[in-house]
Amino acid sequence: MSRVVVISGGGTGIGRAVAEKFARDGDQVVVVGRRPDVLDRTAAEITAAGAEVKVAALAADLAEATEADRVRDVLSERYGRVDVLVHSAGGNTALDVPPAQASPAEQAAAHWTGNFRANVLTTVLLTESLRDLLTAPGGRIVLLSSIAAYRGSGSGSYAGAKAALHPYAYDLAAALGGRGITVNVVAPGYIAGTEFFRGALSPERERTLVGQTLNGRAGTPQDVAETVHWLASPAAGHITGQILQVNGGAERGR
Repeated sequence: MSRVVVISGGGTGIGRAVAEKFARDGDQVVVVGRRPDVLDRTAAEITAAGAEVKVAALAADLAEATEADRVRDVLSERYGRVDVLVHSAGGNTALDVPPAQASPAEQAAAHWTGNFRANVLTTVLLTESLRDLLTAPGGRIVLLSSIAAYRGSGSGSYAGAKAALHPYAYDLAAALGGRGITVNVVAPGYIAGTEFFRGALSPERERTLVGQTLNGRAGTPQDVAETVHWLASPAAGHITGQILQVNGGAERGR
């Protein structure tokens, strides 16, 4: 029987690659995010590319509790369960340009609040809303963190938000382990072909990031998708409460 796989941030980048991977397996994939046009296009394209089951799109702002609860209501009525929950929603709101008149404290407040909402609340609120829908035993939760949680992000707020996911995953793994549900984190390094840098990554910076890897290449969304897919498989049934880094060894540096 095909699984019900819910992927937040599933419209682009890593989330889309994860959706494509599960869809090719014949799973019932639901991509969730804030932009309905992007989600609808992604769902249609993945379906047209040969998915065995039509990919569904569900627009919601997951940083809002009422929206997370609405997603739960839709999934409960439509499927009655969630087998795999992948959290790929997020991004670095510190890249947003603050108003010129904003004080340093106001800028910091905007960046820290924005990154907390985008990277922590989107994960926590949806997870808490869906806890009772998770298949037990056999349910899988995978959170997307970042190499920044280990090395910093320049602004502090993005790295801090991603690092906050790690203890949450540990606690969640302990809470759900008795039901046979695993919880793990994937922490990518530099992944080419995503919207993360919003076109602001210079060739020099890209060379630096690639140069920090031990295998001499940028990561791809498919690299991360393969890792997520494995963590959600029966082969990884005894792996929980772990953080897997997908960064070509860049966390160690050169």
